[in-house]
Amino acid sequence: MLQDGKLYIGTSRNPDESLNKGEYLELKFGNRHGLVTGATGTGKTVSLQVMAEGFARAGVPVFAADIKGDLSGIAAKGEPKGWVTARAEQIGFTDLTFDQFPVIFWDLYGEKGHRVRTTIAEMGPLLLARLMDASEAQEGVLNIAFKIADQGGLPLLDLKDLQAMLNYMAEHASELSNQFGLISKASVGSLQRGLLILEQQGAQHFFGEPALDIKDIMRVNHEGKGTISVLAADKLMMNPRLYATFLLWLLSELFEELPEIGDPEKPRLVFFFDEAHLLFNDAPKVLVERVEQVVRLIRSKGVGVYFVTQNPLDVPETILAQLGNRVQHALRAYTPREQKAVKSAADTFRPNPAFNAAEAITALGTGEALVSTLEGKGAPTMVERTLVRPPSARVGPLTDQERAGIIATSPVSGLYDKDIDRESAFEMLNARAAKAAEAEAAKKAEEERRKNGVQEGSAGGRWTLPGFGDKPAEDSAEARPKARTGGYQRETVIEAAMKSVTRTVATQLGRAIVRGILGSLKR
Repeated sequence: MLQDGKLYIGTSRNPDESLNKGEYLELKFGNRHGLVTGATGTGKTVSLQVMAEGFARAGVPVFAADIKGDLSGIAAKGEPKGWVTARAEQIGFTDLTFDQFPVIFWDLYGEKGHRVRTTIAEMGPLLLARLMDASEAQEGVLNIAFKIADQGGLPLLDLKDLQAMLNYMAEHASELSNQFGLISKASVGSLQRGLLILEQQGAQHFFGEPALDIKDIMRVNHEGKGTISVLAADKLMMNPRLYATFLLWLLSELFEELPEIGDPEKPRLVFFFDEAHLLFNDAPKVLVERVEQVVRLIRSKGVGVYFVTQNPLDVPETILAQLGNRVQHALRAYTPREQKAVKSAADTFRPNPAFNAAEAITALGTGEALVSTLEGKGAPTMVERTLVRPPSARVGPLTDQERAGIIATSPVSGLYDKDIDRESAFEMLNARAAKAAEAEAAKKAEEERRKNGVQEGSAGGRWTLPGFGDKPAEDSAEARPKARTGGYQRETVIEAAMKSVTRTVATQLGRAIVRGILGSLKR
């Protein structure tokens, strides 16, 4: 039942419960994106694993988040037991062979896989504002922070770099506002508190270096199998906003880094976005528009994006319209919203006159799904009620020992496990602040010295010029003659003044005496 150029999903059956034909996803349409939906426990994870195995077997790298740890079993060989063999017999899948696939485990916290990081600069202000749940004014301040860092040659790599930049902006808010627009200290303070919350949630593990190289999630092993990158997301789901922002960042990086290749014979990478509703919950319009743009344009770069969620209503209609490959598991229809979701899901399929899709969705059993893929020139196939094939790898989690062994022998072992903290905005701004503080201290010391110098001259009769030494003038051999000359000049002036007064007094006194004598002679 396996066919070249096609990914076998399962076997459909007619309304009379008889088996019909195999349902396939053509690899050349694998980059046209897809959607896997269904209520909890209906078989979404198995469908995801089946598709991931099919792409990897065809030499297509896969990136998928592992929410519960169940997907890790794809790295171990399956066993012919239980429902696996029963399902293979039920659908007549005689080509089933058990296999294992090359896997690289990733973990933002470095506990269940290799550390995966990015820098603040690569995340950008839009996604960072989303991560911090920033207001419009706060997002504006973030944009200014990135602008100042770019102009000033200040690399923003980790949280402490952004914290240092915000401190700098708060201290110089007045002068920066004149150049970049209003920088409110209140907005800066709110962003600083947001950074503190992110740090408490463990985001400091995500921001830093070495940053993830996109090439390391697009590997193909020596057997020609695509490597499956599995992100351990059980702990990450404790902070769903960080989870959604990280995956959106990764999708954006792929969009920006990969060149245009049109429609290849098979995708260059397939990206599974599990719990996709977390991406769109309370998302601002600008972010939804960004996702829509990426999903629409990344197809021509050979990347297929598959959203996995419980309810098709979790995905905005503008994005839902671009998802050509559909696997719809059972939905419950007890509430008005659930009934609306069932109708919405049924209406997205190309109708099959053999059954009512809306009624079938509520009656599907575990491991059963409505399947419609693209064929021919890209038109959707008629929806079929399909029993999903069993996986070739293990269904269920690896043990801790098995996971540790795979991590130790990984092709990226040692590349991301040690932090690198090179000089960046934090160190540069601290160095500038220290230099400015030293200059200010020197200026104050100079002013104090000048002040003390003047006081000494007035009190002690000795006057010196600041910066020309602090030795008394009498201690200098060259200064002594000048001191004597200066003293002599001061003494000569006084002497001259006294002599002038004496001469004046003597003259006047002499005249008076003469007039007195002459007067007496006349009498």
